[in-house]
Amino acid sequence: MAGVGGVVGGVILDESVLLASQQLQHPDSSSSSSSHSSSNCASFQPDAHFLLRKLRHSNIPTGISYGPGLEAHKVSILKEVATQYSIHCFILDASSIDGATREVKLAWSNIGGCILYLVSNKKRDIYPKLSKCGWLITILNVEGSSACENSSMVYINKLQELPLTICHINRKAIGNSVVTVGYIMKPSREEDFAKRGAFPMYPTQDGLMFVPLTFELPLSPQLQEVDVVLHKATDEIISIDLNSSLQSSNTITYSRGMQELQRYMEHHLDLCVIDPLNYIYPVLDRLKIQQILLGLEDLKTRGCHAIRGANFLKVDDFNQAGLIQSLSEAKLALPSIVKPQVACGVADSHSMAIVFRVEDFKDLTVPLPAIIQEYVDHSSTLYKFYVLGEKVYHAVKNSTPNADTLMKLSGSNELKPLVFDSLKSLPTTKGNPNSGDGNSSKATDHCIDLELVTSAAHWLMRKLELTIFGFDVVVSNQVKFAQLYIIATHNFTKLSCKPMLMR
Repeated sequence: MAGVGGVVGGVILDESVLLASQQLQHPDSSSSSSSHSSSNCASFQPDAHFLLRKLRHSNIPTGISYGPGLEAHKVSILKEVATQYSIHCFILDASSIDGATREVKLAWSNIGGCILYLVSNKKRDIYPKLSKCGWLITILNVEGSSACENSSMVYINKLQELPLTICHINRKAIGNSVVTVGYIMKPSREEDFAKRGAFPMYPTQDGLMFVPLTFELPLSPQLQEVDVVLHKATDEIISIDLNSSLQSSNTITYSRGMQELQRYMEHHLDLCVIDPLNYIYPVLDRLKIQQILLGLEDLKTRGCHAIRGANFLKVDDFNQAGLIQSLSEAKLALPSIVKPQVACGVADSHSMAIVFRVEDFKDLTVPLPAIIQEYVDHSSTLYKFYVLGEKVYHAVKNSTPNADTLMKLSGSNELKPLVFDSLKSLPTTKGNPNSGDGNSSKATDHCIDLELVTSAAHWLMRKLELTIFGFDVVVSNQVKFAQLYIIATHNFTKLSCKPMLMR
C-alpha cells in the first residue's frame, strides 16, 4: 500500500463519524412508564447515508470500523448498514493495530493507493498508530478547518466534504495527467448512472476522475477542483415561461443552487461545461424539436429506409375554431397522442393523452399549449438512442400497443382518451404489452436501420450542438418500406436498461 501522498485507494469510516447518540422515548412506553422508557439510542448522522451512497459505486473500496468495546446495538446498526451498501465492516483495536491492519490488507489485497481513515476528533489516541501504517488520517468536526499541506492529517468539518477531499488528494498525487469531472443531478438519476460504473472517484485508465458536486456546500471551492462540469440542469428547473422565446435564459427559472452555478460559468469561461445551458433550450420545447426534425426528411441511406419526425400540430386551446381542418392540414389522423409543449423540467410535462375522437379534445386535461402528434403503430417496440460525443448507443424497450389494441382498451370506456404520465406508466394490454397486436416486437427488429439512425444522431448533434442527448425511435409497421420516426428527444436522462454500442 502506498503511503501518504499517494492516491486514495480505500476509505474506512469510523463509527464515531457515522453514529449520533440521542435521547429517544421508547415507542411502546407511556408517560407513566419507568425511567427505563428512555435511553441513549444510536442513529445515523444526517449526512452519513449521503456519503455512503457516493462511495458505494466510486471504485474505491469502502469500509466501516468500530472498536471492540462498542455497544452491541450500535454494532448491529453498523453491520446492517454495511450489508445495505455492500461494504466491509472492520474491528479496529487501538491496542492491536497490526492485527487490524492485516485484516484490512486481506480484505483489500489489490487496492492501488493509501487508505483514508475518517475519524472523529474525539479518538486522538488512534491517530499516530494508524498514521505510522501509512494511513491518511482525516479528522471530522474541526470547525473552520481545511486540508493541511504540511501535515499527515487532513481536517474537514462536514461528511459532505469527503468526496471533494478525496478528489483534492488524488489530483495532488497524480498531477495534470487526470481530468476531473464534477457532476450534479438529482439523487435517483445519479444512482442509476453510478451503479453502472459511470462516476468512479478512483482515476480510470483513461485519466478520468469524477466527483459529486453539491449545492449544500459553497460552490466556488468545489468548482475550483474540477476541469469539467457535467450537469442535468433540467432537474433544477423551477418554472418555464413559454410566452417568451426559449432561446433566452430569462425564460427558465432555476433553483438557487443552479443559478449560482450559472453565474460561476458566466464568469469562468475557461471551465468546460457539458453542455452549456443555452444549448439545452430546444429540447425543453416539443414544438421547437418538431420543427428541427423537419430537416431530417432529406436524410436517407442507400436502401429504401427513411427517417423523419412525426406529423404534428401546436394548439393553444382545445376548443379553437377549425381544429378539424387544422388536423387535416397537418396530416393528422386519429388516434393521435397529445403532449404538453414543455418537454421536461416541470411537474406536468409528461402528462399525456391518446385521443380517438375529435369531440374529446374539448375536455382534455393535458396542459396547454400542447402538441398533437401523429400516433405511429410500432408493435409496442421503442428504440431509445443515446448520443455521447461521437458514440451512439441504443436500447430496446416495450412501448404502447398499436392503435387497434388501444381502441379495445378505450372501448370499455366509450373510447374516452387514455390519459397517462409517461414517466410512470404507459397504456398497455394486461400481461404482455405485445399481446394485443398480433405482432411480436421482434417482427420489427430487422427494420431498424442503424446506419440511418446513426446519421440522424450525428445530424441532430450538429443541429442541437449537444454533446450528450437522447432520442426515441419507432419503426412503422403500416408501410411497405421501413419508415422510422423520431418521436421524442431529450438531454441525457437515466438509462432504463443497459445500452448496446452500435457496431
